[in-house]
Amino acid sequence: MRQLLLFITIILVGITFIARLFYLQVYNSEEHSLYDDNAIRKVYDYPKRGFVYDRNGKLLVSNQPSYDVMVIPREVKPLDTLEFCSLLKIDIEQFKKIYKRAYHYSPRLPSVFVPQLSKEDYAALQEKMRKYEGFYIQKRSLRDYQTSIGANVLGYIAEATPYQIENDPYYNMGDLIGKQGIELSYEEELRGVKGIKFIQKDRFNKNIGPYKDGVFDTLPKQGRDITISIDAGLQKYGERLMQMKHGGIVAIEPSSGEILALISAPTYDPNLLVGRQRSRNFTKLYNDTINRPLVDRGLLRMHEPGSPFKVFVSLVALQENAITPQTSIYCTGAYHYGGRKPMGCHCGGGNRDLVLGIAKSCNSYFADAFRKSINMYPDASNSMDIWSNHIKSFGFGDFLGYDLAIGKKGNIPNGAYYDKWYPDFRWGATTILSNSIGQGEVLVTPIQLANATAAIANKGFYYTPHIIKQIDGEPIDEKYTTKHQTTIDQKHFDPIIQGLHDVYNNGTAWFLKVPDIEICGKTGTSENFTIIDGKRTQLTDHSIFIAFAPKDDPQIALAVFVENGYYGARWAGRIASLMIEKYLKGEVTLKQMEKMVLEKSLEEEYLKPYSGKPFTINR
Repeated sequence: MRQLLLFITIILVGITFIARLFYLQVYNSEEHSLYDDNAIRKVYDYPKRGFVYDRNGKLLVSNQPSYDVMVIPREVKPLDTLEFCSLLKIDIEQFKKIYKRAYHYSPRLPSVFVPQLSKEDYAALQEKMRKYEGFYIQKRSLRDYQTSIGANVLGYIAEATPYQIENDPYYNMGDLIGKQGIELSYEEELRGVKGIKFIQKDRFNKNIGPYKDGVFDTLPKQGRDITISIDAGLQKYGERLMQMKHGGIVAIEPSSGEILALISAPTYDPNLLVGRQRSRNFTKLYNDTINRPLVDRGLLRMHEPGSPFKVFVSLVALQENAITPQTSIYCTGAYHYGGRKPMGCHCGGGNRDLVLGIAKSCNSYFADAFRKSINMYPDASNSMDIWSNHIKSFGFGDFLGYDLAIGKKGNIPNGAYYDKWYPDFRWGATTILSNSIGQGEVLVTPIQLANATAAIANKGFYYTPHIIKQIDGEPIDEKYTTKHQTTIDQKHFDPIIQGLHDVYNNGTAWFLKVPDIEICGKTGTSENFTIIDGKRTQLTDHSIFIAFAPKDDPQIALAVFVENGYYGARWAGRIASLMIEKYLKGEVTLKQMEKMVLEKSLEEEYLKPYSGKPFTINR
């Protein structure tokens, strides 16, 4: 019995050893275990990022070679630190700081020690790398911007943050990742897939060749090329027009929702955020608190929409049968209501119907239309909910769902909003009348305003604005080809469009006509306040303009916002007309208007809050 027990024990131990050896030789040799094997060095082969083209096939972003000095801390041996730092163009303190960070990340895994060497620095260092054990050079590609425009659209790439590395196993310390614009939005498509080589090391930590003859090695997969909807020529022209000004322009193709231009001013050359000077340049841009070039004003700038909002107020009034196109009032130069201070109007006074009210931008007409809309129902809170839902159907008051990673919701108040604001007060239409002229609590972004203008051009529907046109020729996400219907019946848009057309014929933009192009537009002026020394101080008004053209076959819809730009037609209107002519004709004939815009600087306006000098408000 004892002999049998001994025999069984020997058999079991043997089976255990065989099973363990089988596991080590077969299962543990698979690729997933190699990443944790200290005897195997992992060398990544980084793919080229995909190219970026504009809608007309113009190359905007390609790649250029770059060289990173990598370090594996536990393999570093004593070295001539002064010589090494001299070659890398860093000082001793930087060396210690970088080494400490790399060691903290992982003593045995490689990380970037000095990124993005130039070709010259690489050539000088390569010959001496054998002297610095634990360090090696890794080749990868950096972005090569073939243009100086569209920095806010294209974005940039930089090292992945610890948070990104922790939450996405694809990235390692020192890896580059898209940080803004399409580089961020389409990171997975553009980055490709890293390749990897597993190098066997001996007991002296020396490389002895590919592990298992490279059977587990993988080749890199190049990123996918993408075509964006931006028209590079229009984008460049818009950026020229916005020189020495602050603001944003968003232009959309109404029939598709494709973004034709997304301009934020002031801007910067995207090439500033490439190479070893990227960090220094980024810091300078970030610390420019007056110009704030890193802020995309087309997507992030929330403001009161001013008079362009009157168009949407009238559409709601038409839908709710509060007015008809023939409804008229007599404007005395002010709108009197509820025993309050009259709302001023600068339309010139006289009889106003809907079309003429739009053309002349009559405050009194739209204050009355808004008041009638809210008074359609006995409960003001319920009426405000109905009004708010109509306005939101144009894309206001929420993120539009476009394919850029940043944005703001804006604000479209509803009944609950005012119930909370006035808990002990029976509020009504006259309490919140400033909403009727795009002031009050209404806030929008330029892209929302441009999108809503496209919805008017389409007589009641829009497509989600998007920057992508195609990815390697494949169809784009269907959410960008799906119609969004507003709550306004199509029949109500014809008088609105006629009113917008008359803005150019005999209205507030009569002097902004473009030869041979029928444009529909609306001027807007928005009050501008800031806090100076703890006091709410009024600055020069913002200039706002929306437009689409041609009238009967809209190919472009846009919103222009010029901070401290005086009244709507003064600068935003001129810029809109020039942008439309440039896009539809390919050239500009309004040379005098163009010269005026290109030469005008508003920089003194933006220094006023910092100067402490008195100034006057221009209207």
